[in-house]
Amino acid sequence: MMRLRLYIITIIFSLGMSQENPDIVSRVATSAANWLKIETGTRAIGMGGAYTSIGGGLVGVPYNPASLTFVKKQEGFLSTTEYFAGITHNVLGYAQNMSGVDFASLHIFFLDSGSMPVTTELYNTSEGTGETFSFTALCARATYGRIVTNRLRIGFTGKYIREQIYTTFLQSFAFDIGSHFDTGLWGFKLGMSISNLGPEVKYEGEGLQFDCDETSSGVCEHTTESFRLPMTFRLGFSNQIMGPESDFLKVKNHSLLVSFDAINPIDYTLYGSMGMEYEFMDMFYLRAGTHLEHDTADMSIGAGLALKIRDYKFGLDYAYVDYGPLDVTHQFGLNFAF
Repeated sequence: MMRLRLYIITIIFSLGMSQENPDIVSRVATSAANWLKIETGTRAIGMGGAYTSIGGGLVGVPYNPASLTFVKKQEGFLSTTEYFAGITHNVLGYAQNMSGVDFASLHIFFLDSGSMPVTTELYNTSEGTGETFSFTALCARATYGRIVTNRLRIGFTGKYIREQIYTTFLQSFAFDIGSHFDTGLWGFKLGMSISNLGPEVKYEGEGLQFDCDETSSGVCEHTTESFRLPMTFRLGFSNQIMGPESDFLKVKNHSLLVSFDAINPIDYTLYGSMGMEYEFMDMFYLRAGTHLEHDTADMSIGAGLALKIRDYKFGLDYAYVDYGPLDVTHQFGLNFAF
């Protein structure tokens, strides 16, 4: 289990997985903090991550900061995911409509590999040296959104990121920008975002230090290369093809939403995602989606239940994702709005 966990951490968060494509091979492993590309939000994951143009409120902020402008009053969100080989990640967020056109939110993502034994050339058994270490990652987002016109909405996110493995870490600040546009044509919505804009980062910490005679302190430190953050461009469109506000099929108690995203990260080739959500009486939800030309993520399905009590709305969501050779994941999310 420990070796599998280390392998997955290396593959997912550092190198990625290349296919027989020269463009992928030339770009893979050229960025750090690749965990920033992990899709979050139970509803979004159930729809294959095709969420850039959905305008899904707080849950949609990591995909497009302009999604924040769809918060009616206040929203909260909490989710937990059992990833691979004992790795978990959790998300917590809160958003508020400040004035009807101005919106603000806080959003925290935390990933933890769980404890693993420290091993060396002398202590290479499963018990290791008796010490333990873990891989952890944190992303804390503060987002501002604004309704510019009745069709155009924009959003901006500033975030602090930190990644640590044993006594070595990296940390930095980065930014996301996004927009949402109602075309006014047959109900089509467009979304666009750029994520992880920021300076190059490098690792530092005690794990890079070693004894030497060249300094007065007797301690020197290895200098690592600088790496780019995994800047990612998203462009998506969506349409409610059935529902009370649909331009195609107006139905009172049923709704069907479809969406498609094109995603282009700097350290991989262009790929896509598509998803759909069926809603019945604003209470029961069924979702499905898939990734196109992606190395690991494949089909996803999800379901949700929403309850209204006076002015409060509570929702419970579930998402299942098939990551092919890596395994499947289960995510549970709880949200509220009032």
